[in-house]
Amino acid sequence: MGQLIEGVWKDDWYDTEKTGGKFVRSTAGFRNWVTRDGAPGPSGEGGFPAAPGRYHLYVSYACPWAHRALIFRQLKGLDQMIGVSAVHPDMLGDGWTFDTDDKGAKGDTLHGLPFMRDIYIRADPKVSGRVTVPVLWDRERETIVSNESAEIIRMFNTAFDELTGDEQDFYPEDLRAEIDRINPRVYSDINNGVYKSGFATTQDAYDEAVTALFDALDWVEGLLGERRYLAGDRITEADWRLFTTLVRFDAVYHLHFKCNRRRLIDYPRLWAYARELYQVPGVAGTVNFDHIVRHYHYSHESINPHRIIPINPVIDWTSPHGR
Repeated sequence: MGQLIEGVWKDDWYDTEKTGGKFVRSTAGFRNWVTRDGAPGPSGEGGFPAAPGRYHLYVSYACPWAHRALIFRQLKGLDQMIGVSAVHPDMLGDGWTFDTDDKGAKGDTLHGLPFMRDIYIRADPKVSGRVTVPVLWDRERETIVSNESAEIIRMFNTAFDELTGDEQDFYPEDLRAEIDRINPRVYSDINNGVYKSGFATTQDAYDEAVTALFDALDWVEGLLGERRYLAGDRITEADWRLFTTLVRFDAVYHLHFKCNRRRLIDYPRLWAYARELYQVPGVAGTVNFDHIVRHYHYSHESINPHRIIPINPVIDWTSPHGR
């Protein structure tokens, strides 16, 4: 994954030598919010009111962070209100591209540009930083609203409710304290933990990350013995944030990122829980295993230099979850 420096593309990978072999994720650079009336959100500037057809979502079907946004777009009834463009699963020297020689990758349907970096440059010709997805684009102001997935899903959760009539709340007031308690560990040790394990370049960095990962998975397995969902008796954003890692775990993280102490299917509660979430109406259509498997194994030359795509186990996500 390269980066832009003052609007110029550099094919630079993360420098783990500076971090003792540890993978350190970059922070998002665009942090505005869509709100019901365009008032400023918790960060950034105002002027982004909820409106049908105004916003466009850029995603990768392989990326778990972008997958969060796709799920919320679907569950909150925004699929007819917010368009989507998906990048090609192969991320090589040019980063994310809009090549169309793959199932589900239909190019940049909004601007017809060749690279994801072009979207960033269109928003700011002198932009610096990693070119990541998801990206929420404002068609009226011709700029990026946000490239922070955790905040995009919160916008989708409430900002458009008056337009859609959908009042599902995945960040309800009465569960916020528990969601806010759970999210940081799930993010650090599981969502990002698989990457910290897979991209580690020293044994110590790998051992630290992978130990924290499986300690956290054991913690969640225990938590699901006490309650139906992570924060209580209802599905919340905490569950969807975890799900996008779980759905990729046995397909890519277990083998490709050396997260192989156990598989997801070796955790009775987690595996049943993950299948229940997959079977929520609309969610399965956001999962593209072809892109997931292809992206990780083909794009990460440092891990898989010959770009061999494994055959992978046959796992039935549609089997009854029994919960």
